[in-house]
Amino acid sequence: MNPDAGPSENTQRWARFVATCLIGGAVIGISLLGLHLGVPHQPSMRVWRRKKKPVRVYMDGCFDMMHYGHCNALRQARALGDQLVVGVVSDAEITANKGPPVTPLKERMIMVNAVKWVDEVIPDAPYAITEDFMRKLFDEYKIDYIIHGDDPCVLPDGTDAYALAKKAGRYKQIKRTEGVSSTDIVGRMLLCVRERSISDNQNHSSLQRQFSHGHSQKFEDGGSGSGTRVSHFLPTSRRIVQFSNEKGPGPDARIIYIDGAFDLFHAGHVEILKHARSMGDFLLVGIHTDLTVSANRGAHRPIMNLHERSLSVLACRYVDEVIIGAPWEVSKDMITTFNISLVVHGSIAEINDFQKRECNPYAVPISMGIFKILDSPLDITTTTIIRRIVSNHEAYQKRNEKKANSERRYYEDKTYILAD
Repeated sequence: MNPDAGPSENTQRWARFVATCLIGGAVIGISLLGLHLGVPHQPSMRVWRRKKKPVRVYMDGCFDMMHYGHCNALRQARALGDQLVVGVVSDAEITANKGPPVTPLKERMIMVNAVKWVDEVIPDAPYAITEDFMRKLFDEYKIDYIIHGDDPCVLPDGTDAYALAKKAGRYKQIKRTEGVSSTDIVGRMLLCVRERSISDNQNHSSLQRQFSHGHSQKFEDGGSGSGTRVSHFLPTSRRIVQFSNEKGPGPDARIIYIDGAFDLFHAGHVEILKHARSMGDFLLVGIHTDLTVSANRGAHRPIMNLHERSLSVLACRYVDEVIIGAPWEVSKDMITTFNISLVVHGSIAEINDFQKRECNPYAVPISMGIFKILDSPLDITTTTIIRRIVSNHEAYQKRNEKKANSERRYYEDKTYILAD
């Protein structure tokens, strides 16, 4: 301070100095108090949010003959957390609790790993959530909640498979997808085989037509009283949007196109789609119409209708977009419209004689030099899956009869559930 300044000026300067100190002290005090109380200032809040522990949810299942209902369940489960861990039940556990699985663990693991909403997979998961396994989920896998559908999962002794999770307060429920189950799909194939064997020379409507139009016809199996239902799926635009990636290719993207029926979507399909996706930046998949599949593979195909097959393919992490009802022939206009760089086809397929046919569906891309046969990683087709059912049809018939009653009760007692 200036010693020659007058008393009034010195007083004013002193007051300003004291005020500055008080304000500065108050700011420092508030900051220290915030730290003491654990309330960070704004920059620390951003750091705290970034370091917030992700919510991890767990869902288990057999995932036998995986279909769009399984995929929709996994989508709903993932929406309840930040990371989805999926347990795939072992072959031995499925056999003991439900009967023999159609697809072995190796193939079921491929299917679950390929679903785009899945972050981590646990093989050989137990059918029931035991105390030890639940503790392992909480401690080792850092699971916050265990998820299951609104349909009951009852063990052979009549107890609830998720009773312990519910008791622990770590259970959440999702809505079962309407109109489909593995039991239902096996039933369709059993019906297909039975109807085919007794009606080859009769004027019966094809299963394909029944599936496509959602008819609720039943086939009584030898008086057993267990009817086999056909598709009751009610496709909505919202469901398709939920499964869609909602993004297109970039301006310079190398677009790969592959088409087919993709009926009974299986591990062979997944592996060829993965291979095809590795050839470019964007994978476009054409799904043939029910009529096209029926015309080329027989009146009793496809087992799954067009919308069911489309959702299964859309759920695959290697697929970027699908054409629902793709044409049989790949035309020049189609190649131009979608800016397709390469058209591919797997070496293992139910129809591989296309180059010998009078009307080759790939004649245009072949003439343009943009067609390639890819080596299929797995020797599996839809017929492979059907043959597994046929070769062991008695065991699967018993399994379906066992499940029919519980599914019938579920639909009889079903109530509306608000879910996504």
